Amino acid sequence: MPLYQEQTIKVHNSLTGKKETFIPINEGHIGMYVCGPTVYSNVHLGNCRTFMSFDMIFRYFRHLGYKVRYVRNITDAGHLVDDAEDGEDKIAKKARLEQLEPMEVVQRYTVDFHNILEKFNFLPPSIEPTATGHIIEQIEIIKDILEKGYAYEVNGSVYFDVVKFNETNEYGKLSGRKLEDMIANTRELTAQDDKKSPQDFALWKKAEPEHIMRWPSPWGDGFPGWHLECTAMSTKYLGETFDIHGGGMDLKFPHHECEIAQAEASNGKSPVKYWMHANMLTLNGKKMAKSTGNSILPGEIFSGENDILSKPFSPAMVRFFMMQAHYTSILDISNDALLASEKGFNKLMDSIKSINSLPIGSKSDFDVPTWKHSCYDAMNDDFNTPILIAKLFDAVKHINLIKEGSETITKEDKEILFDTMKSFVFDVLGLEDKQSSNADLEKLSGVVELLIQLRKEARENKDFATSDKIRDQLAELGIQLKDGKEGTTYSL
Repeated sequence: MPLYQEQTIKVHNSLTGKKETFIPINEGHIGMYVCGPTVYSNVHLGNCRTFMSFDMIFRYFRHLGYKVRYVRNITDAGHLVDDAEDGEDKIAKKARLEQLEPMEVVQRYTVDFHNILEKFNFLPPSIEPTATGHIIEQIEIIKDILEKGYAYEVNGSVYFDVVKFNETNEYGKLSGRKLEDMIANTRELTAQDDKKSPQDFALWKKAEPEHIMRWPSPWGDGFPGWHLECTAMSTKYLGETFDIHGGGMDLKFPHHECEIAQAEASNGKSPVKYWMHANMLTLNGKKMAKSTGNSILPGEIFSGENDILSKPFSPAMVRFFMMQAHYTSILDISNDALLASEKGFNKLMDSIKSINSLPIGSKSDFDVPTWKHSCYDAMNDDFNTPILIAKLFDAVKHINLIKEGSETITKEDKEILFDTMKSFVFDVLGLEDKQSSNADLEKLSGVVELLIQLRKEARENKDFATSDKIRDQLAELGIQLKDGKEGTTYSL
């Protein structure tokens, strides 16, 4: 019997605002769509957290024996700057600024995205479609929506008629917004606006002469609206109604709201059974923003080449840190939080390594079957990884007591303990045992800090030859020293 038949999962459905029992549309099969990146810059840490949350969910479903079709798209056209209805395509803007072909920009940052996710030990999705690879499907959906009277064409652009749609459907039900309130709080349209209402959104935009990303359509050369892309790709690979649609909390409105409207207008059906949203990541208690300098890229964390953290942290450790918060909670990343998390990570890995060498007893003081059940209970409660990790550390405590001789464990329970720890730590949470490299980094850090101190003393004694020798020989080894007001730091 598949493991999923023994488990009852509750998920928080953003559409209803409640935890609901998860029952897939087709028994034993799950269709899951997650909005992927717009590939115009290096993937940032907040995006990684969202994708990591759904990687964990994907892993748990697979662990339970479900056959999962996981679709995560690449947006390589149509996403305008500031998520606006007018203006420049993010990728086209980057291409213009760097004097590149748009697809060079797409290729560069798609490769970066995949490299970072590989370092974080993500499983690849079942299908990774691109927006530009589905222009025909998008045009067909637009034709369908036009035919059904929920869209209109003006000067080569096609807009979704939100007011008309709202007469028979409910626009705003995912985000909890009322159309009347939205209309009351928006500016009046100007004579230059093509839209009937400020709430209407583009299904197809006319390409102005300077717009370099363009495709032919029944309405003239143009490009698809950002919201339409996900409707086309999710419908093509998962059907008109599928189990789970995920993404970041920031996509709930307008992106996901518009996806619902497009699908209902086209198919007459609600497209998704369970909407799930991951929350944001903050840095030192503040919103991440390049403009304020309060920003850090994943690669900068791994290398230590940043002005925010005191040392490098491995991808496995950063993943462990992120799993310590529930996916729907805001998570704040800081140097102190990462240092504390690293200690826990190393302790967990040490404990798993030591299970096989635990002595066997005639009885178990640790109730392993009940503990194993509690691990599943944690994950079944809306994928509650912080509670799961707390349960894993309950096991660590007992492992240490058994090692000390204060408790005993039977051969059968020891095998269950090892298999369960391995399943949840490596298969479900997606962690990797990088402790040896972490230990090496700790040793390296200690040696470099000692050399920095010796160099400081040499400089204070005006022994600049020794000071320069330490700096230059470290540089030859790939260790760069950086002198600043707060002292000397290093990067690899």
